[in-house]
Amino acid sequence: MKIIIQKFGGTSLKDENGRELAAEHVKRAVAEGYKVVCVVSAMGRKGDPYATDTLLSLIGATDHQVQSREYDLLLSCGEIISSVVFSNLLKSKEISSTALTGSQAGFRTNDEHTNARITDMQCDRLRSMLETHDTVVVAGFQGESPEGDVTTLGRGGSDTSASALGAALGAEYIDIFTDVEGVMTADPRIVKEAVPLSVVTYNEICNMAYQGAKVIHPRAVEIAMHAKVPLRIRSTYSELPGTLVTSAISKGAGRDVQDHVITGIAHVPGVTQIKVFAKDAQYDLHTKVFKAMAKEQISVDFFNISPKGVVYTVMESMAQHAEHVLNDLGYSPEITRSCAKVSAVGAGMSGVPGVTATIVEALVDENIQILQSADSHTTIWVLVRQDDMVKAVNALHKAFELDKVHSTGLESPDQ
Repeated sequence: MKIIIQKFGGTSLKDENGRELAAEHVKRAVAEGYKVVCVVSAMGRKGDPYATDTLLSLIGATDHQVQSREYDLLLSCGEIISSVVFSNLLKSKEISSTALTGSQAGFRTNDEHTNARITDMQCDRLRSMLETHDTVVVAGFQGESPEGDVTTLGRGGSDTSASALGAALGAEYIDIFTDVEGVMTADPRIVKEAVPLSVVTYNEICNMAYQGAKVIHPRAVEIAMHAKVPLRIRSTYSELPGTLVTSAISKGAGRDVQDHVITGIAHVPGVTQIKVFAKDAQYDLHTKVFKAMAKEQISVDFFNISPKGVVYTVMESMAQHAEHVLNDLGYSPEITRSCAKVSAVGAGMSGVPGVTATIVEALVDENIQILQSADSHTTIWVLVRQDDMVKAVNALHKAFELDKVHSTGLESPDQ
């Protein structure tokens, strides 16, 4: 039994046209001899009748008395509705189908409501259903706690559901259908010259996702990577193969990187930079600062440590709280608000000289001030003022000639 996973997001399922196109993708896969497990999100976005945000508006955004366990009950409704509606559509097209909740499909999680982690996959019932049906439509984003309660998987939960099923079922590949043609070299909303990529590595797409690219959640990529299941990121509205996410870029002998050292440019707006300076002979500043941030559940990023002090970033929404915490410790932090993190990501940059020089030159030529920088084997980050973000992303995209990346397209994951 050859199994594939097809995940359809809310924008793909929001209207009759999108659902029809999604059903055609399923129909083609069945005709090719696959058993298809469809993972579905809630239909649409805020304002659409069955979207998650619309359901949540029934109890008020913040002024409600609902416990986290009950909150998950409400959160899970949109996907359950979507699974039944889509399964019914497939049946109308003479495709044998049935619908399952996340729990029924085998998702077992911890009891961390609204952000649960998958602890086990018990897919015997799902496998049995595939023996008698062409497709099984699974409500994404949800599972069952040890107490038998409904849990939800947090941001990107339906992507995570699809990858977990792909790993548990030994799927041939996982298709993530969205409203774009695949992974782009940059956000096409701010870089007109952005082009789709035919192939990226798991590590590259993970880094791009963590650095602001929203095409897939990094947790889903990590699950697929560990299970060695190929991912494809495709458009519901096209028959093009999209972007293949795999462990290697090229099958050519001795080759393991792309011609371009940089694969894409990502960005995260709404960042605040915080500088805390050490007093003479104060060696425990870093410990005190980071322990205080952790105690207050303030996530820190992009940190540089030196004997003179520490520099790090927090999201804008947490900046004021972080400043108050530091003031209570007796520090007078230097705060720079309205910043953005811009990242150049590429598996080909490791050991290649001149990459940092190209980034610095491109930004200096545009009179963009670099407030902070850091690097790893596959990513170089720079912090700029948010007013310069769009200009910075375009400058780096142009400097690395990413508009010339050749998007060849692939017919199948193992080509």
